[in-house]
Amino acid sequence: MQAPDAAAGGQKPQDTILVVEDDPDIVEILRLYLESSGYRFLSAGDGKCGLDVLHGGDASLVLVDLMMPSMNGFDFIKEARAFTDIPIIIVSARNQPSDKVLGLDLGADGYVTKPFDPTEVLAYVRSALRRYNQSKAAPHDGEGPTTGEKNVLSAGDLELDLDTLVLRKRGNVMPLTASELKILHKMMSTPGHVFTKAQLYEAISGSSYGGAESIMMHVSNIRSKIEDDPGRPAHIKTVRGLGYRFDE
Repeated sequence: MQAPDAAAGGQKPQDTILVVEDDPDIVEILRLYLESSGYRFLSAGDGKCGLDVLHGGDASLVLVDLMMPSMNGFDFIKEARAFTDIPIIIVSARNQPSDKVLGLDLGADGYVTKPFDPTEVLAYVRSALRRYNQSKAAPHDGEGPTTGEKNVLSAGDLELDLDTLVLRKRGNVMPLTASELKILHKMMSTPGHVFTKAQLYEAISGSSYGGAESIMMHVSNIRSKIEDDPGRPAHIKTVRGLGYRFDE
């Protein structure tokens, strides 16, 4: 299979992909395709080394295996989400639905099963970066209410700063993934409005087709971060048979 031409991806030259994988053959395949598509490439052989690289702040997106020495992919994602919201895509031979659910629930933005087509991985990378960059730009379009001089959405003890893309609860920073940020921004912008799963999926993917299970996992993850009692949420309410609404 021939690697793609560098101009085909159309990505920005500053995009750097970190591959956290202990199989050197897979690392080499991904390096070939990513570099041929114009991305800069970084790699780490296990989760702990991957976190060290990620703390350097150079990565734009992470491709991570699940089964690795020292620290597995699940633990890597959990640790990474404590300080970064860049896209994380799992690339793993584990194909059980429970693995996919756990990975997405911990904060992954996609899941590719081995053996994989490298062009499929590239498509996931381009899509995730596009969504992430759009989520960074979207709050600056002037939509939604603001508070005072600051571009902030407030609800009870929550403050979503649309300039820095930081959510605070009682002054404490709550880390959000790009998808979680898009969902929360959309819902907080129109409190009391009922959003269907399709509408929320469109907010993070640009398509209203499918994604109901993904939205349920994202909403569950958001609740675990912003609600005092996720089992009895005060903000994100389920409207049976319709979808979700955000209450102030």
